[in-house]
Amino acid sequence: MQDRARALMAEGLGTMLLVAGVVGSGIMAERLTHDIALALLCNAVATGALLTVLIFIFAPLSGAHFNPAVTLSMALSRKIAPRDAALYIAVQFAGGVAGTMLAHAMFDIAPLVMGLKVRTGTSQWLAEGVATAGLLLTIYGMARHGLLATAAAVGLYITAAYWFTASTSFANPAVTVARAFTATFSGIAPGDAPLFILAQCLAALLITPFANWLFRA
Repeated sequence: MQDRARALMAEGLGTMLLVAGVVGSGIMAERLTHDIALALLCNAVATGALLTVLIFIFAPLSGAHFNPAVTLSMALSRKIAPRDAALYIAVQFAGGVAGTMLAHAMFDIAPLVMGLKVRTGTSQWLAEGVATAGLLLTIYGMARHGLLATAAAVGLYITAAYWFTASTSFANPAVTVARAFTATFSGIAPGDAPLFILAQCLAALLITPFANWLFRA
């Protein structure tokens, strides 16, 4: 029971810090650069670096999912029990929203503000599917190489995916919901979030059996 509590705390806290990094670095980059491309570069580098550190910190406690799509995949692969997976997902969503609130507090913005940025269309939904599938392939493919290599690879993949996907790689349902509560650089209009989440979850459902076959020991 104590191990489960620690794991849930790690997932909630890790997701909160991840979202605070995504939203906060987006705000800082936009304020300092006034250039969309440079702001995206700053946002991507900060997010990838922070995610790498968070995996190092929390992987021994919870596996460092910070992502309902990852948890769904791990449940399908029987690497986590269904009850634990449901609890992980609940604290990930809660932690994500808390992360937006934390970032807003640091930059003197109202705790929750509805997102305004329109992110919709077939190309963006495809991009979210690709981003999520690539993330899962990275996780499964690097598992045999240990924590150091996995953390670095996941951080680098997310940094790259900010740039090669049309959606700037949300690849995470909890992060998507959290970003629907900010009207800053990294936000998304709430009405566009459900189809992003659907694409992410479908990608997890489709790529998991393939990844298990491809990387079978």
